[in-house]
Amino acid sequence: MPSRRSILRVVLTVVSAVVLSLMIYINIHAMRHNVGHDISHGGFLRMLEESVNYGDEDSGADGGGGGDAGEESNADAYNDVLLGGLEKNMGDLEKRFEDLEGKLRATLEKSKLRAKAAAADETVANEKAKSAQEEELRKQQERLQRQQRERQPTNLTGLNVLLLYADDWTHHTLSSHHDVAPRNDVLKTPVLDALASDGIRFTHNCVTTSVCWISRATLYTGQYMSRHKTKEPCCWSGISKPKRKLEEAPANWKELSVYEILSRNGYHVGHAGKWGVYLPWDKDVHFSVEDDGWHWRRIGKKMWHITEKNEADALRFLVTRDKTKPFFLNVAFFATHAKDSDKRQYMPQNESMGWYEDDTIPIPPTGTEEAWRRMPYFFSEKNEGRIRWHARFDNYTNHQLMMKNYYRMATEVDAACGAILEELRRQDALDKTVIIFTTDNGNFHSEHGLADKWYPHQESVRVPLIIRDPRMKDEKRGTTNDEFTLNVDLAPTILSAAGIPTPEKMMGRDMTPLYLSPDPTEWRKEFFYEHPIISHKEYIPASEALVRKDYKYMYWPNYRYEQLFDLKNDPGEMEDIFNSTDPQIVKLKQEMKERFDLLKNLVKSEGTVKI
Repeated sequence: MPSRRSILRVVLTVVSAVVLSLMIYINIHAMRHNVGHDISHGGFLRMLEESVNYGDEDSGADGGGGGDAGEESNADAYNDVLLGGLEKNMGDLEKRFEDLEGKLRATLEKSKLRAKAAAADETVANEKAKSAQEEELRKQQERLQRQQRERQPTNLTGLNVLLLYADDWTHHTLSSHHDVAPRNDVLKTPVLDALASDGIRFTHNCVTTSVCWISRATLYTGQYMSRHKTKEPCCWSGISKPKRKLEEAPANWKELSVYEILSRNGYHVGHAGKWGVYLPWDKDVHFSVEDDGWHWRRIGKKMWHITEKNEADALRFLVTRDKTKPFFLNVAFFATHAKDSDKRQYMPQNESMGWYEDDTIPIPPTGTEEAWRRMPYFFSEKNEGRIRWHARFDNYTNHQLMMKNYYRMATEVDAACGAILEELRRQDALDKTVIIFTTDNGNFHSEHGLADKWYPHQESVRVPLIIRDPRMKDEKRGTTNDEFTLNVDLAPTILSAAGIPTPEKMMGRDMTPLYLSPDPTEWRKEFFYEHPIISHKEYIPASEALVRKDYKYMYWPNYRYEQLFDLKNDPGEMEDIFNSTDPQIVKLKQEMKERFDLLKNLVKSEGTVKI
C-alpha cells in the first residue's frame, strides 16, 4: 500500500501541472490580443522565447533593411514562431498531465485494491484470532472441569440428604413418645415419632443464636453469627420486610454455603419454603421456591395454606428432580411461626380445627407473674417478648386458643413430613437418603411471662433434632443421645453424609461419629451463645451465655448484667444465684466467667476454630 507521502507527491505534481497550463493559456490569450509584443512586459514569455530555436542571430540582418513593413513582417514571423512553440509545449504539458492523471488513477486503484486486500487479510486474521481464542477458552474450560473433578472427593457416598426444617419449635414441641423432660402429653407428631424410632434423637440439641435469619445463616454456612456477619433484623417495629438488608453478601458465603458446595460436587439441590436471610445473594440451586410470612394466600385460583404449599413444592422437587444425581432438599416450613401482624397469630388449615378441641393445654410451671417479676429489672412492658405475651398468653382462654392452634400447625407439619417420606418410599429412595428433622430456634409459650425467642433460656435455645441415616446400625435405631449438638454442626454433618470434607472455616463438627462410630466420641461439654440487640435495648436487648448441662451463665451486654443458674436443681431458671456467697458457687462463677471470655474471644476471632 503506497504511503501518504507518495500519494501527496503525486497530487502536488498534478496540481503544479494544472497551474502551469493555466498560466500558459493566459499568456497565449494575451499575445493573440496584441498585448504580448512588448517582450519586456512578459517575463514568462521571454523564458519561453529563449527555449525556442529561431536560427542564427544574423539571419535578421541578412534579410534586408529596414522599414516599418519589414519590422512588422519580422514581428509577425516572430509571433508565429513563438505561438508554435507555445502550442507545442502546451501539447506536451497536456500529454504529461494525461500521463500523470493516468498514473494517479492507477495509483488510487492500486491503493483501493491493496486496502481491500488488507481488509480481507485483517478479517482472516481476526477470524483466526477469534478461533484461537475460542479454542483457548475451550481448553481452559476443559482444564477447569478436569481440576474440579480432581478436587472432588473420591469417597462421595451418593446418599441423598433431606432436611425437614421447621420454624419456632421448642425442644418439647414433640409428642410424649420421646419421653424426654419436659414431656408433652398433648401434642401428636406420629410421623416424627416413627422417624425417631428408626433413627436417633438428640436431647440436648441447641442453637447458637435463637432467631430465624441468624440461625438459618448458621445452617447455611456452619458458622456463628459473629463469623457469617448476618445479624441485621429483617422486619420489626413497623419496618416493612426488605428484599435485602446488606449491600452485599458476606465474602465467605460463596465459599461456605452448603448449597454451593453440594451443587459443585454434583448434587441436585433444592429449596422449598422459608429462606429467611435478607441479603443480595443468589443461592446456586436447581429448584427454589420461597414462601415466608403468611399462613393463607390465594395463588391462582386456589387458596393455599403455607404448610400445604411447602409440602406441594417439596413433592414437585422430588418428582421432577434429576434421578441421575443425588439430591439435597431443604423443606423449610414456615410453621409454626406466628403471623405476628394478625391478632389471631396462629391460623391452621380448616381440616385441622377439630384437633385438640377437647384437650386442655397445661400452663408451664414458669408461665406465671412470679416468673415474670424475677426477670432482670430491665425487662419491662416495652420488651417485645412481653408485648407478644400479651397478644397470646395474657389470660387462660387466650392461652388455650393460641396453643391449640400452634399444636394444630405443628401436627400439620408432621403430616406434611409424612407425605414427603411416602414419596421417597414410592421412589425406593428411603434407604439412600439421610433424613434430618430440626428447627431454627425455640419458643416461649408463656414461660417467664414471655412469648417467642431471642433470649438464652432453655425454651428458646433447646430445639428438636432427629436423624435417620441408612448407614446406622440396628442397635442405634430408636436411641437418644444427650451430647451438646448445635445448629452450627448441621452443615458439616450434611456435607459428611455426602462424603464431602468440611471446609476449615466452618466452626461446627460432623455429628455422624456420635451414631456411626463404634467407639466413644470426644465431644463438647459447653457452648457459647450470642444474640444481637434488635432495634433498641428496651425492645430486645443483646444477650450472651455460657451454657452447660448443669449450670448456665448469662450476660446482658447492654446493661452489663450477669446471672447464674443451677439447671440441675432449677431447670426453670427461676433462682438467680450469681450473688451467692457460697464458696463453691463463687469459685464456679469465676471459672465460668473466664471460660465464657475465652469462648467468646474464639468465636469473634478470625482464626480457624472448631467449637
